[in-house]
Amino acid sequence: MKKLFILFVVPLLLSAQVNNDRKTENDWHYNLETAKKLAKKQDKNILLYFTGSDWCAPCKVLKKDLFDTPAFVEASQNYILVYIDMPRNQDLLSSEQLNRNKKVVAEHNRKGVFPLLKVLDPKGKSLDEYSGYAMNGDVQYHLRLLAKYQ
Repeated sequence: MKKLFILFVVPLLLSAQVNNDRKTENDWHYNLETAKKLAKKQDKNILLYFTGSDWCAPCKVLKKDLFDTPAFVEASQNYILVYIDMPRNQDLLSSEQLNRNKKVVAEHNRKGVFPLLKVLDPKGKSLDEYSGYAMNGDVQYHLRLLAKYQ
């Protein structure tokens, strides 16, 4: 019985240990102004991610192929992450959040491209961006963008 207990409990404890070291969705910020303050304080660049969470197929696949990978988790440690969602179903966001997102899109994503990764310096000045995703599992260009400004 003890062996059976150890067989099941030890892997659970080890997986909990590993998961504590990873970033989670909670590490994304949803307010650019708050993120700028944090970026200045921590002297980090900002990574803006523009998505259409309920309609953009490449955005949905990019989440799995990039954001849920250890490579992104590691690279993102050097950034303040900001998630800007423009869903078609506007009930998914509060009106306050939707208005805030629209302002960020108007300033930093004028072409309305989704998905879009954009790097800002701590003051909010645009440094670089990478748009689109072919949905083929190749995220090397996205990771190169992150590596460039670490």
